[in-house]
Order: sequence, then structure tokens, then C-alpha cells
Amino acid sequence: MNQEFIYALNQIAEEKKIDKGAVLEATEAALAAAYRKDYGKPSQIVKCQIDPDKGKTTFWMEKNIVEEVADENSEITIEDAKKEVKEKKAELVGGKKFEIEGAIKYDLPTHEDFGRIAAQTAKQVIIQRLKEVERETVFNEFKNLEGKMVNGVIQQIEGGNVVVDLGRINGIMFPSEQITGEYYRVGQRTKVILSKVEKTNKGSQILVSRAHEDLIRYLFMIEVPEIEAGTVEIMGIAREAGVRTKMSVRALQEGVDPVGSCVGQRGTRVQAVLSEIGNEKIDIILWSEDPETYIINSLSPAKIEEVVVDNKTKEAMVYVDAEQLSLAIGKNGQNVRLASKLTEWKIDVLDIAEKPIKQEKKKLKKEETKKPKEDEVEEEKEEKPTKKKTVKKKKEEKPKKVTKKKTEEEKE
Repeated sequence: MNQEFIYALNQIAEEKKIDKGAVLEATEAALAAAYRKDYGKPSQIVKCQIDPDKGKTTFWMEKNIVEEVADENSEITIEDAKKEVKEKKAELVGGKKFEIEGAIKYDLPTHEDFGRIAAQTAKQVIIQRLKEVERETVFNEFKNLEGKMVNGVIQQIEGGNVVVDLGRINGIMFPSEQITGEYYRVGQRTKVILSKVEKTNKGSQILVSRAHEDLIRYLFMIEVPEIEAGTVEIMGIAREAGVRTKMSVRALQEGVDPVGSCVGQRGTRVQAVLSEIGNEKIDIILWSEDPETYIINSLSPAKIEEVVVDNKTKEAMVYVDAEQLSLAIGKNGQNVRLASKLTEWKIDVLDIAEKPIKQEKKKLKKEETKKPKEDEVEEEKEEKPTKKKTVKKKKEEKPKKVTKKKTEEEKE
């Protein structure tokens, strides 16, 4: 083993973008397999270690300590292990005590010349180990990028599925994750979101998407420096890929116009985003803590007359003029659907003319309930004067008796 071999291992590690230690482990396992093939027995436990600086190789054989020996080439009892170590024929592995499931090791002479079969075995072991290490490395790398935007090149189109070359691995974009009406061609550069990274029996499977809402988020982060700087924040995105998107923003610093920052001078920034996603319409609205204001903004460009909200059920009744009704609802209910998704409120859009009719009906019902009470009050008022009249009659009768007495006295 020489420095050229170590250089070759380092080159493999750089090309495959895997850890140098993992390449060394794979090579050590391959050399141990080759050594056992030519100079050992099939059941022996042969191991190898390579000095990464000098390239020197060391071989040894291990035997596991067990209670009863089933294979003399790989197992030994505690008593025999103690005897072997005492006679300095072997060394105890990893510890100072002789225990069951422990091991002892025997130094083996170094051999660097292997036969054709042993060399072929070593080659197969190295290839297999390097593939396993590379798969694990690629999975960990892309797992950390899950949910983020990456660049890729369209490599192949198979039955509606688009295969995207991501560099070290290919990603699959299903029809449901593609932008409606977008045309793809082989060799086309594109930006995608790593929507899901998972392990399968065949290796890592990566699902990519261009219909994901985060694609809009990352595109605006590239074009709008205020978002990267933290002065403007994207609060929510509701998207129907290829048709329309609603995005709400707010300013985290006084004096900054969040909507104007995203649109750019003469719409240059939003046009740069649109050039990446095609003819999709983007509505940028101002976010608000007040639900009524937020709902009014989300239904733009329609003009809203009044909003009635129920905070418990998160439902809102929106009233507009008859002329604005179709604009507020949108084509196939798209505008109100996206607004509802953006605000996370259930929104019902109604004609303002329907609201007064409901109020008049309520007034009429109230008036009908009040009428019988008023009639009863009037009847009571009419009864009170009659009682007063009876009192007056009694008062008038008293003077008549007095006059009779006076006339009798006058006669006498």
C-alpha cells in the first residue's frame, strides 16, 4: 500500500462527495474480505485497518468469547481466551475484563498480493459499500433541503411525469404538482420545490413541485431584498397554480411600503416572478390584524360595502353592490375561494340589497309584538276616567240633603 492508493481514495471521496472516513471503511472491509479469501478460512473474522497518512495496512483476526464453542475459527471460551492472552498469543479487545460477548484478536501477517478471485471480491465489496454510503449521504443532504427551492434540469418526460435532474439525484414531478398549462421540454432549466424526500428499497425518492405555494415565496425572496433584510414579511399565500395567487404582506419597519416593495418600480419585481411561473396572476395585498380589514383587502379588486364577522365560528358575511358581486366572487368562485384560504375565514358574499329586506322583516315582527301591549294600555286609560265620574256624583248628592234640613227648620 502506498501514497498513490491513499490519493486515489481521496479522489473518490471528492468525486462522490462523501466522507473520506467512509471510503476508508469500505476499502478496509474489501481488503479484509480479500485476505480471508486467499489466506484465511470462510468463517474467520478478519479485519483490516489502513493508516490514512502513510497508507500502511494492518490485518488481524478476532474470536468472540462464548460459553460454548460452535465454531473454533470464530469463537472461544473464557478459559481459553485467558490462556491465549496470558501466553501473549492474543490481545483482549475493548476492555480489561474477560466477559461473554467480548472478543480477543490475533495479529496476522501483512499481505498485499491477492489472487484474481480475491481482487474481484474486494472490488465488489468496495462498490457495494460506496453505493450504500453515497445513498445515505445523498439522502441526508436532500433531507435537509426539504421544503426549499432548488434548480434543476428537465431530463425526461414519461407519461405526464417529469424527471428533473437535481445534480446528484433525479426528482419526480407528478402532474398534480405541475403548473396548469405549462409546457416542459427536455434540457429546460427550471426551479422547483423539494416537497418530499423519503427512503425506498431502491434508494432515495425525491418528489418535486412547481405548484407549491412556497415557490412564490422563494421567488419573491430572490427579487425583493426587503424580504431578505427582514423589513417586509410574507404573511400568507393562497395559490391555484397557473391561474391566480393571492399573497399578503406586512412591513416590520416604519416608512416601508410592503406592497410597493413587492411590486417594484413600474412592476419590475413582480414581472420577474411572473416570468418564472408564466401567465399566472398575482394579487399582493396588505395584511391586517383586524379580520374585517383583512377580509376586505383579500377580496380586492372588488369594492366591499360592509363586513359582518363572527369571531367564534370564524365566519364572515360580506355585502357588496350588485355590480361588484361577480367581481367579488370571481370566475367559478375563485376570488372568494382564494380569499377564504388566505384569511382562514369562511366568507359568504351577498348583495347589499338583501340586507335591508331582512332588517324590515325583523322590524315588522317587532311592531306586531308591540301592538297588543299598546291596546291593553289604552283600555286601562279608558277605565280610569269612569271611576272618577262616579266619585263626582256622590259629591253632588251631599248638598241636596243639607238643603232639605234647612227647609224643614224654616217651616217651623
